[in-house]
Amino acid sequence: MSERTLKDIQQEVDTYISQFKEGYFSPLAMLARMSEEVGELAREVNHTYGEKPKKSTEADNSIELELGDILFITICFANSLGIDLTEAHDKIMHKFNTRDAGRWTKINTEST
Repeated sequence: MSERTLKDIQQEVDTYISQFKEGYFSPLAMLARMSEEVGELAREVNHTYGEKPKKSTEADNSIELELGDILFITICFANSLGIDLTEAHDKIMHKFNTRDAGRWTKINTEST
């Protein structure tokens, strides 16, 4: 599969959602759905890395799929509000690279 940009992915999700009369959910409904998905991710992380093993009757989900669900709802949320996620990403990276420039200990890449 060829590499896709965030713009391509946002367009793919929009094409998918646009085929339905209902369209995008309201922002509040999407926030609720996002919260649900984050909870499902937390459950999977807890099963994989925490002390709570999965019950034998529980569905076989994965962290990858839960992250995919969160990505999908994030894209839906952005699309419904007309937000370009590439621009949002660029703004956030600028913030991290300026505001947090000295916050963390950098790995020394110079040879000794």
